[in-house]
Parts: sequence; structure tokens; C-alpha cells
Amino acid sequence: MTGRERGAGRERGAGPPRLGGAALRLTVLVGENDRHRHRPLYSEVVHRARAAGLAGASVFRGIEGFGASSLVHTARLLSLSEDLPVAVVIVDTEERVRAFLPLLDGLVAEGLVVLDRCEVVRYAGRGGAGAGAGAAGPSDGGGGEAGA
Repeated sequence: MTGRERGAGRERGAGPPRLGGAALRLTVLVGENDRHRHRPLYSEVVHRARAAGLAGASVFRGIEGFGASSLVHTARLLSLSEDLPVAVVIVDTEERVRAFLPLLDGLVAEGLVVLDRCEVVRYAGRGGAGAGAGAAGPSDGGGGEAGA
């Protein structure tokens, strides 16, 4: 994301959402080929999370997995399966995550939606401009936006 993209959806001067201590992690597991209208489903979830003002969202592509259908999807060479598992991970306060859940209704027709309690240790954006002590995201420092 560019600086312009990160700032969109929040009031100017509001800064990043503050996040620290007890939090809730929302994980949405879907297939890479799943779509909402013409957009990848994982992208739709990320954009809805951003529009809802959540602290951050990250998408992770799996190399192998299976779900309710019991069909194994894999990235191995010569495999016919290309619909790899994708996980969208969002971490924010319990209140904000639970308020976001209705925005997923009707969106995830096939897949798995999981909530886990977690503790945010550090949450900071690039350039050291963080939301304060006790804030974090698992993808911070891994090439993604801090937040999930």
C-alpha cells in the first residue's frame, strides 16, 4: 500500500488506529479463486476491513490445504489444483472486529471464519510512526502493513 492508500478512509490528522493489549484476531480462510463479483474474495475482505477503519489486514497464500470438501489443493508441480488456500488475517479490538462481522455475511459462502483472542505486543507502521506502546501486527516487518 502506498501512503495515500493507507490514509484513505480515515479523517485527516486522525493517525492510525491505536491498538495494544487484548485484541481479537479474525481469520477468513477461502480459496484463491473465490470471487465476489469480479474481484478476488480475499481482496474484497481486505477492502471492506479498510473501509470499516480496522487496524489492518494481511493476506497469506497457502501452499497446500483442504477444507470442507476434503479436496486437497496444492502448489506442487504437475498438480491440477490451482485454487490454493488463502488466509485473510485481521487484528483489532474485540469491539471493532465483532462490529465488522456482519459485513462478511453473504460474502463467504464457502470457507471458514475463525475468531481468536490474542494480545497485541507491538503495532507500528513503516518509518517508526506507530500507534503507541503495546501495538503490533504479525506481518509488520514482513513486507506488509502492520495490523494483521
